[in-house]
Amino acid sequence: MKISVYNDWDHIPKAEKQGQDQVVLTWDGEYRKGDIIEFSDLVPGTFYMVRADAALEEAFVLIKKDQVLFPVPFYERKTSYNPLCFFGNRHIVSIRKAETFEINAFKNLALNPFDQHDVDYVFPHASANVETRNEAVFEARNAIDGCLACTSHGEWPYESWGINRQDDALFRLDFGRKVDIHEIRLYTRADFPHDNWWVSGRIHFSDGSDLPLKMEKLVDTPHVFSGLDKKDITWLTLSDLIKADDPSPFPALTQIQVFGKEAACRGK
Repeated sequence: MKISVYNDWDHIPKAEKQGQDQVVLTWDGEYRKGDIIEFSDLVPGTFYMVRADAALEEAFVLIKKDQVLFPVPFYERKTSYNPLCFFGNRHIVSIRKAETFEINAFKNLALNPFDQHDVDYVFPHASANVETRNEAVFEARNAIDGCLACTSHGEWPYESWGINRQDDALFRLDFGRKVDIHEIRLYTRADFPHDNWWVSGRIHFSDGSDLPLKMEKLVDTPHVFSGLDKKDITWLTLSDLIKADDPSPFPALTQIQVFGKEAACRGK
């Protein structure tokens, strides 16, 4: 495995480091617009633990290519991240192969603070048929980044999936492999009175089944759908969302959590 930091215009490394099962790269200097963090020499189809910055949570991910490029976000693209991310004169970036106990664990299968809008080979991955004004703070990826702050909207820590008032809004979560799902939690945004909220919706699963949702006006509390027994699921969608009878046209999703295990680890 190898981590490199370079600028897209010249590709001259600012820092790089290699390792066998783990790489921890530290370097002094400032990120500049156009800088890229490259993770290379990976084994496709392997689970990794990746941390792109000290201010980002380590992410459990399945990577299906031998290289991942992570453009360092600047300006509007950075508004959905902690302002401390990619800031300052000393940085740490790391990647390692996931431990067996991490793979086998009961966990939030949706969580991925390393998710990128246009990267569809690192899982879990979130996407949608609409994102408000195509702004970073309303991208689908925000709903799986682990941040639960829901009492405002806009820049971090209030990033969310915004639907731009679209009645047929659809959110998709791809796992990239088969998983078993036991519980789903939805944190809906609660910036009242700016926000509306959903009273119902539906989750469709890759096996053809679905789950009708009944929701209400909540603040800092998730809608919990437990007792599920969904096996060998590779993706799910959230759709058929119905707003409450409220003047605001702005419902949004702060976070989705999907608790379960890898299907390959069933019984362990």
